[in-house]
Amino acid sequence: MQERIKELLREVESYKVETHIELEQFRIKYLAKKGIINDLFDNFKQVAAEQRKEIGQQLNVLKNSIQEKINNFNTNKENTVESKLKNTDLTLPTDFSVLGARHPLSIVRNEIISIFSHIGFTVSEGPEIEDDWHIFSALNFPEEHPARDMQDTFFIEKNPDIALRTHTSSVQVRVMESTKPPIRTISPGRVFRNEAISARAHCIFHQIEGLYVDKNVSFADLKQTLLYFSKEMFGDKTKIRLRPSYFPFTEPSAEMDISCDICGGSGCNICKYSGWVEILGCGMVDPNVLENCGIDSKVYTGFAFGMGIERITQQKYKTKDLRMYFENDVRFLRQFEQAL
Repeated sequence: MQERIKELLREVESYKVETHIELEQFRIKYLAKKGIINDLFDNFKQVAAEQRKEIGQQLNVLKNSIQEKINNFNTNKENTVESKLKNTDLTLPTDFSVLGARHPLSIVRNEIISIFSHIGFTVSEGPEIEDDWHIFSALNFPEEHPARDMQDTFFIEKNPDIALRTHTSSVQVRVMESTKPPIRTISPGRVFRNEAISARAHCIFHQIEGLYVDKNVSFADLKQTLLYFSKEMFGDKTKIRLRPSYFPFTEPSAEMDISCDICGGSGCNICKYSGWVEILGCGMVDPNVLENCGIDSKVYTGFAFGMGIERITQQKYKTKDLRMYFENDVRFLRQFEQAL
């Protein structure tokens, strides 16, 4: 038994305790009810009478060594905490976190969705990597259309064509394929085009496209919808004008301008000194598109429109360089902290 006590004493002296968890494990191992010390004291009853005094003293030395190690650990920890407190300025504020802000594109995206939701439009979303059918063919793009060229579109695979979507019209195709009219939906999302990055253009940008398909939908419905949106977004004094244009998926097609509220119509670099800013394209859905998606064009008509969120944000917040939206400059983003 004496050899066992000496062995345990060496073990205790070399035992390293660095954390409170290790200290508790150490205490349980030696001092708990089923620990080593209690076990030794139980065996002490069987020691011969002439050896009890010597072995009893050795047991007390072992027990005291264990308790001393526990006390030293606690004292050292207290001194460390006290030392840290002495070097701490208790008058400093406790919360160093800085409140963030929504990105301006997210603010405008949510505002556009809110405006159209008030007149019955739902939100639909789809994949950013799409096939040729949903990006081009179903939307009446001819085989020779320049959008199908590598210099305009980021292709991932050829034959079959798989590409990063160039517009969220691909989502509208999916909606028309899976939903019977009436359909009234907007499709927000990120799109990609192989364009040179500048103050007015980027290879990544965001769109919201709208679609309304039902019986007896007319161009007048499209005009009134866009006029309502423009006044809600930019103010009651906003005017719109529609200019004839061409898109493969709408006929007739138009581009819509709003009166420039940056210069008040007097002319600036944003409106190219014309007093008007183009913000979206629109038109009546081409009957071929309806038929491609399984909708009878003799029964149903519809209109569609699409706008770039960056351009709307630029007009709303007077931003002169689109690249600022992607640079994550905190100084720029902090301007929108009040717009949460």
